[in-house]
Amino acid sequence: MKQQSIIFTVDVEDWYQVENLREVIGRHIWEEQRARVEDNTFKLLDLLDDCNGKATFFILGYIAQRHSKLVKKIYERGHEIANHGFNHELIYNQSHEAFEEDIKDSKDLLEDIIGEAVIGYRAPAFSITDWAPDILKKCGYIYDSSVFPFGVHGRYGKLKTPLWPFHRGIAKFENGLLEVPLPMLKIANRTIPWAGGGYFRLIPYVLFRIGIKRILIKNSIFTFYIHPWEIDWLQPRIKGIKLQYKLRHYVNLGSTYKKLSTLAQDFRLQSIKEFIKEKL
Repeated sequence: MKQQSIIFTVDVEDWYQVENLREVIGRHIWEEQRARVEDNTFKLLDLLDDCNGKATFFILGYIAQRHSKLVKKIYERGHEIANHGFNHELIYNQSHEAFEEDIKDSKDLLEDIIGEAVIGYRAPAFSITDWAPDILKKCGYIYDSSVFPFGVHGRYGKLKTPLWPFHRGIAKFENGLLEVPLPMLKIANRTIPWAGGGYFRLIPYVLFRIGIKRILIKNSIFTFYIHPWEIDWLQPRIKGIKLQYKLRHYVNLGSTYKKLSTLAQDFRLQSIKEFIKEKL
């Protein structure tokens, strides 16, 4: 039986750059932290090689600046390089000018490393705003993948700008920028996140797989995301953060890689760029 395809994306940031830890590990002490992103990312690359899968890697400029060889390896192994901003700053905490500078500088850096145009962007913590798509379009991006319509989460962006259905679950802004949204699953009268990350770590895999198949029946597209630090159960345990942040960050780290391996066996994994080229 032919495998169903899902989009596999990786938000490449290190363990200490996560918003859940920001109140203890601020940007001013990032340089003091031990980098673990390379080993964790190579484990994901090996997993993708084993299943002949492809992925989109949304990479922070901060990471690219310090680990340019890692970016080259990701690209050389056949995966799409896309942009995750420079310093993991939430969009709505930046001015329009600062955001434009952020996504131009990080885009230029990634393009210099791989020698190819970077066409995709994902906002840190999915913090998309109504004014960001026009700046993304202006800076040469073809698609965004930041819309996560879960209103309960305080950090996620909440768009008023209309999104128009485009093709097979992909949407389009009025300016022509494509949107590859993160999936939600309707269960009874509630719609809940079903995209990866902490939700993937928390939900038993058998149930998560059923949810993917239900979403694919409706939309013909499922976009999954994960971070390299989510397979790293040996990362430092930071004290002094809120209980909800501790749960979000550390829950089930030890079982994530095994679940990812099963996901890679059950579905064909592809990048956003590959999906757009294949389907549109």
